[in-house]
Amino acid sequence: MKLKILDSTFSVVKFPSTETIPLWALNSDIFSITRTDEELSIVCPSECLLMNEVFKDVENDWKCIKVEGVLDFNLTGILSSLANPLAENKISIFAISTFNTDYLLIKSHSIEKAKVVLENEGHTFT
Repeated sequence: MKLKILDSTFSVVKFPSTETIPLWALNSDIFSITRTDEELSIVCPSECLLMNEVFKDVENDWKCIKVEGVLDFNLTGILSSLANPLAENKISIFAISTFNTDYLLIKSHSIEKAKVVLENEGHTFT
């Protein structure tokens, strides 16, 4: 797979499921919002967070690896070809899938190791 490390550093914020989606969450070219009956999760560049707001449940300092190109829905094993070698090397991920492709969030302190692991598996970075 062709992969790209995005420039931004990301945060993952959890709110109660009934919370209104805050406008700051929409202030970026890339963000993900998921609501379930248990929570509202927002992934966005950290710079979007209001610095004067205190978040009860937030995980900061994530880098994002994007799978380049549009993935056909009939393809299988894309995410596992990335996640399995990372797991074997004790690198945790936060995965996001969209209609077109997949994204892996990896803590900043592990991004270089993740890149080496994935390159050793035959993946290339642009």
